[in-house]
Amino acid sequence: MDTVQKKGHPKGLYFLFFTEMWERFSYYGMRAIFILFMTKVLLMKDADASEIYGSYTGLVYLTPLLGGYLCDKFLGNRRSIVIGGLLMAIGQFFMFFSASAGTNGGITLMWIGLTSIIIGNGFFKPNISTMVGQLYPANDRRIDSAFTIFYMGINLGAFFSPLVCGSMDFKWGFLAAGVGMLLGLVAFVLGQKKYLVSEEGKAIGLPVKKLDAKSIGMIIGSIAIIFFMLNFKQMFKSDIDIISYFIYGAMVAMPILILTDKSLTKVEMQRIIVVFILAFFVIFFWGAFEQAGASLTLFADRQTERSLFGWEMPASYFQSVNPLAVIILAPIFSIIWGFLYIRKLEPSSPKKMALGLALVALGYVVIAIAVKGLGIEDKVSMWWLISLYIIHTMGELCLSPIGLSMVSKLAPLRLSSLLMGTWFLANAAANKFAGTLSALIPPTAGAEATTGPVVNPSFLGYQITNLYEFFMVFIVMTGAAAAILFVLSSWLQKMMHNDKLGMVEEIAK
Repeated sequence: MDTVQKKGHPKGLYFLFFTEMWERFSYYGMRAIFILFMTKVLLMKDADASEIYGSYTGLVYLTPLLGGYLCDKFLGNRRSIVIGGLLMAIGQFFMFFSASAGTNGGITLMWIGLTSIIIGNGFFKPNISTMVGQLYPANDRRIDSAFTIFYMGINLGAFFSPLVCGSMDFKWGFLAAGVGMLLGLVAFVLGQKKYLVSEEGKAIGLPVKKLDAKSIGMIIGSIAIIFFMLNFKQMFKSDIDIISYFIYGAMVAMPILILTDKSLTKVEMQRIIVVFILAFFVIFFWGAFEQAGASLTLFADRQTERSLFGWEMPASYFQSVNPLAVIILAPIFSIIWGFLYIRKLEPSSPKKMALGLALVALGYVVIAIAVKGLGIEDKVSMWWLISLYIIHTMGELCLSPIGLSMVSKLAPLRLSSLLMGTWFLANAAANKFAGTLSALIPPTAGAEATTGPVVNPSFLGYQITNLYEFFMVFIVMTGAAAAILFVLSSWLQKMMHNDKLGMVEEIAK
């Protein structure tokens, strides 16, 4: 029988599903409690904690470039995953020690933990997804459904990790995240020989060649650079955020590097410009969306009524709404796009992305209505925040699946890695931007008691004195971006030269 016509999936898919599920459990479990830990245990100001959150999540999107390079040149997928998983588990254990130490040395331990997690993610994240495709022969029609199953593992891990880690004291939450990562890692090490084989019986993901001194130096140097950047403000008592300069500088330099390539044809140039323009708009989307782990978590903790039948729900539980909504809504969106495609009514990729931005703005309209006139000691119903997360998930399903597929189809083959790197840079910039925006959150109930005197922040000369004004920043920003992108969408579609970017793009987180 032709392998393309086979039904069912190899056992290796479910093996990778299990490993990725536990890695996402570790990442999202830690993310769910991170900003609360910094403000409640390390007693940081909201603005400082938000900036650190943005630096951490921003760097998480940069290190896969290093990890992917070392995997392709030397390590292979298997060894990269083991190194990455081990580093992430060690990082979570340092977060446990940080929470145990508190203000007595906890900050230094936190920097070590974050550095380890950031580097570990760089080795792990780009390689496990690659191995899913290697399980199947070229052009196998099962690959699309395989990635759908695999991404359900991501959302399953992201769903139950805030429920587990958020139910515990901070130190035990970090420990649970570390144990979860170790569980997935041990299973991977024990089962890789049996399950990581192609249907022809050939082992996949093996090392390319021995790691040389130069590459080991790159790893050690990267660890030292990231640790230095995370510690810079504390070490030098400086207000300069060098991580912002690093991430935003790279975001400017990469397009210049690519667009000055004299070998580009006119059509290639126009398609690449489309990628850069859409990457720019993506920064606004994720900058607003990623408030979930930052300002919206602080809002959930301080000014959201969380009592259910006499039990107070942990603030971190709200971060389980998005992955649960993805699992429920993704098949529905897939059916909708397919229905519209058959009737030649499916929106173009830029219009889908504009719709995603508009839905994020709508989510903030909902929460702005809830907080209008809200006093600093008052609380809103949890259903307002849950509604925001559901609307934001709808926006995610309009925008997120488009990006990687679009880059792979528009990029010239010889520049595909560089353009994919630029897309990751846009995500890194967006997450760093999310931290900067989260730092604008005004004083809320309990903030002064834990962090000392507070001052109302300002944005572009506009002072933010309450939560309504804070959420209006996101409404204006994402609403304007959606309107501009919608106006540009027809022109962008022409610049793609009538490439139809997907009949039904795979819905994935």
